Amino acid sequence: MSERWGIVPAAGLGTRIQPLAFSKELLPVGMRHEQEIERPRAVCEYLLDRMLCAGVTRICFVISPAKSDILSYFGGRVGAAPVCYAVQERPAGLCDAIFTACPLIRPEDEVLVGLPDTIWFPENGFCSLPDGKFSFLLFQVEHPELFDSVATDQNGRVQKIQVKDSSPQSHWVWGAFKLSGQELISLRRLWRERNQHDQYFGTLVNAYLAQGASALGIKSGEKYVDVGTLHGYHEAVQVLRQGANWHELQEYSLSRQ
Repeated sequence: MSERWGIVPAAGLGTRIQPLAFSKELLPVGMRHEQEIERPRAVCEYLLDRMLCAGVTRICFVISPAKSDILSYFGGRVGAAPVCYAVQERPAGLCDAIFTACPLIRPEDEVLVGLPDTIWFPENGFCSLPDGKFSFLLFQVEHPELFDSVATDQNGRVQKIQVKDSSPQSHWVWGAFKLSGQELISLRRLWRERNQHDQYFGTLVNAYLAQGASALGIKSGEKYVDVGTLHGYHEAVQVLRQGANWHELQEYSLSRQ
């Protein structure tokens, strides 16, 4: 039986928002309700809820040896999904973090990947990505040069990913993606053939596309906030205060009861 995995790359040092006394993925942003008790909500819980909404059956956190607080916080289950942990021995970029989970993934599985220090809407964004196709959930942002900008053709096929380019072709950036286990394995093989020099996922995808592979860019994202910086943290707090997450907080509360 195939699984639908959610991979959460959480091994980064979080240097943009340090110093913190805990992992940046546990930074409190907004509130949650447990049996009528209001509690702070860790930023990565937003990503986990979006994965659960998309039907993931297993979740893998990729953590560094120093991030045992994430293990203590989430334990062995989030909602109905069992949780496991893969250890990235040293910080070596997003590609290395994602591929650390590869020994758990079978070719027939499906994989969802998001960044745990972001908050985005709609909550069901993963559901807009088609099954069986490598696809990116895209968001239109004011400053695409700060992210990975995605250029697509008129049919939505990804032409190129521009990684933190000062003059990007597009204001659409990727915030999450979905692919088959076989494609994840193929990407890891290519990464190794390229001597593992790709730290950014976008540069590896460009090489993958140059070999004849294809990917889709789905422009269904509505709001995207990177909470990994102090400015982004303040923006996220403002978005949540405006009530954009009221409905999802209610659903979150019900799911925990």
